[in-house]
Amino acid sequence: MKRAVLTIGNLKKMDPYRDALTAAGVDVLVATVEQPIESLQGMGLVLCGGSDVDPALYGAARDPQCEASDAARDELEQKLLREALSADLPVLAICRGMQLFNVTHAGGTLVQHLEGHRISNHGTHDVEVFEGTRLAGILGAGVHAVNSRHHQAVERMGAGLTVSAKSPTGVIDGLERADLRFAVAVQWHPEDMVERVAVQRRLFEAFANEL
Repeated sequence: MKRAVLTIGNLKKMDPYRDALTAAGVDVLVATVEQPIESLQGMGLVLCGGSDVDPALYGAARDPQCEASDAARDELEQKLLREALSADLPVLAICRGMQLFNVTHAGGTLVQHLEGHRISNHGTHDVEVFEGTRLAGILGAGVHAVNSRHHQAVERMGAGLTVSAKSPTGVIDGLERADLRFAVAVQWHPEDMVERVAVQRRLFEAFANEL
């Protein structure tokens, strides 16, 4: 059976992630601060959206426009992410998940606030997916219209990471680890697009194929 751990801060926002994974054939185990798991035990890991990552994790003072952080969630997810990366288990990181993915790698930092950048779930903007990346192998290289609901973004990339997608404004919208079996991160919310944009389903299917 293909199984993955889904980490989330608010259970009310879980259904789109779980539904997209279930449709791809993945049995989902939900992990929260209140109900953590100690080890992935060979399962994949999906890091979801949510609260801002604590700036202390990347050695920065908190910007006044940085929203409240959840230190316990940061700790839980970093522990699981480090286990997954060390064991070469499949990782799919979404929105906040991509930001945590970046800062968990040495040297990774975030822009704590992008003025006017938060876009509604129904609005779209373009990203360019770069040829030769794992993400291009999944979605296809070139321009894709995606949604987003973020006000933070990657500033300095963590060690060993590759940029797989960018917006026209230069915001990094995709990261990955080329040396691992499957370690893919995107800044947008593909779980909210799978019903109307079939290509976004491929992210979850590709993740499932590596379990």
